[in-house]
Amino acid sequence: MSLLGDVCLVTGACGFLGRRLVKLLLEEEKTAEIRLLDKQIQLQLLQSLEGCRGDTKLTAFEGDIRDADFVRKACRGASMVFHIASIIDVTDAVEPSELYGVNVKGTQLLLEACIQENVGSFIYTSTIEVMGPNPRGEPIVNGDEDTVYHSSLKFDYSKTKREAEDRTLQAHGEPLQNGGRLATCALRPMYIYGEGCRFLLGHMSDGIRNNDVLYRMSLPEALVNPVYVGNVAVGHLQAARSLKDPRKRDAVGGKFYFISDDTPHVSYSDFNHVVMAPLGFGIQKNLMVPLRLFYIFCFFMETFCLMLRPFVRLVPPLNRQLLTMLNTSFSFSYQKAKRDLGYEPRFSWEEARRSTVEWLASKLPTERERIALS
Repeated sequence: MSLLGDVCLVTGACGFLGRRLVKLLLEEEKTAEIRLLDKQIQLQLLQSLEGCRGDTKLTAFEGDIRDADFVRKACRGASMVFHIASIIDVTDAVEPSELYGVNVKGTQLLLEACIQENVGSFIYTSTIEVMGPNPRGEPIVNGDEDTVYHSSLKFDYSKTKREAEDRTLQAHGEPLQNGGRLATCALRPMYIYGEGCRFLLGHMSDGIRNNDVLYRMSLPEALVNPVYVGNVAVGHLQAARSLKDPRKRDAVGGKFYFISDDTPHVSYSDFNHVVMAPLGFGIQKNLMVPLRLFYIFCFFMETFCLMLRPFVRLVPPLNRQLLTMLNTSFSFSYQKAKRDLGYEPRFSWEEARRSTVEWLASKLPTERERIALS
């Protein structure tokens, strides 16, 4: 099912995944208009899209998704929303009210605007972290949408993303002003990597400061399955096509799907090494201290920061939940997305790795110079 003639709104359009999705829509679909919504719209991005936009109109909406009037204006006349925008925070550095305002309230305002403005389809970008891992570090290996798991979310980020996902799925079937009904679904990508990934860039910078040796923060046996950003964009496009297809709309609507690909299952730290070894980086053989001592250190750091919270907001560099996430095997299959959405990873592991390495290589001289001057 094609998106021919659709008016698509992409929130977070200037971000890591958002810009990749916008480019894919321009390359593969003849949409009437793509609306780019973000808090700041980069002129360079708009200019870079000119060569592939064809007859598609590109419209910039610069503003805050917590602004109900702004959101409603952005949705007016649209037929589909890709809601990617959110605050990502795994260190609890962001105030809970800020996270809730953007991740939950912003999503709710978008859903309400869709109903008021007769937007027929809504795709929400969720995260693997709405599933876990739980504080006990119970593993999941090749799980799926039917896997039963006792989650106990500790990150405010995970909690807000889970609530926003729940609200999205509950809105499926809501009546629109024109008599139609809203169709929604949610995608849960694994850890997303690729060109533009700020987390990879941060790990590379830390490695430069450590004489080109990457820090080991996860045990080699804690296997996860990262997913390439290009394949996540393909998953979003397939979800949009499925929601538009009358034969699939009700079957897909109101459901969530894990999005992964054929990236090898490795630990988070070893994945960093896999994509940075071609650039000359090594990796520590063992954790800096035994894992149990790591947890004790995190406990005291969290307690210390909590005691000072009434006077100053300090954020520990590492917390117990993040340590658990980095050291728990947690992987999921994309087979249900394949069956229901027709999703297939378009980029092989070799292609994804090569593109990621080339991007990191392009950033390496600048990072070395920046760190040398700091």
